[in-house]
Amino acid sequence: MTSTKPLRLAISGTYSTGKSTTTEAMAFATGLPRTHAKTSREILADVVPGKQVQELSAMELIKLGLRRFEERVANESIPGGFVSDGSVVHEWVYGEARMRVGINPGASWGLRQLKTLSGFHVRRFYQQYMDIYGDLTKDRARRLYDAYVHLPVEFPMHADGHRPVSEEFRLLSDQLLLESLDELGLPYLIVRGSIAERVAQIVDHHQLPLVMPIGEAIVRAQDRVRAATDLIEADARVHDARRRKSLYRRITYALRY
Repeated sequence: MTSTKPLRLAISGTYSTGKSTTTEAMAFATGLPRTHAKTSREILADVVPGKQVQELSAMELIKLGLRRFEERVANESIPGGFVSDGSVVHEWVYGEARMRVGINPGASWGLRQLKTLSGFHVRRFYQQYMDIYGDLTKDRARRLYDAYVHLPVEFPMHADGHRPVSEEFRLLSDQLLLESLDELGLPYLIVRGSIAERVAQIVDHHQLPLVMPIGEAIVRAQDRVRAATDLIEADARVHDARRRKSLYRRITYALRY
């Protein structure tokens, strides 16, 4: 695929598919600016201090998703080309998947059923909201990106305790992302394999010039991703949110939708 127009490329994929490392490596290797939205863990301490993602209500999750959407729109409004870690559609996909699996998909079966019952009277409203939100994000994606690269689920989810989701949720998110790409009508490429194999496939498919050897780009990308993770871990607010809550607070969170 050749073009004189700067490429605006979105890297698609759900949790633990290697989006961040692949995107960082692409940016180092090709010189394309990398754009992204902060992770939920980074935003959480500002938006809903004192809570972990699995403790959020549906409205708080919507607030979190809208903040990430706002960041993406701002960060991807730069002139010229870029490579994006995720896309505006991702915020809708994660919200929609939570509507289907449960707003706290990493919780036990019993707790998820309790949440479903407690939210029975408001689920229709939230679903209508998500339908409208999905239409808006897809319209934005059609105007914003030239092409997508999708990273399918190939590896088990990292057991680091920071991804309050299940494999069911992850696979559903992957399915919704692919369905969205078909609906968008934008060209997309599915790539598999190691980070080096992925970057080589993307560079070859889009005929992008290299400004750095792929091997060196991957080493720098891994260092940057590791440093970003360490920075989050060093945030005292993150540790405060992890403190064991009282029984009363845990029951309150469990009953809220």
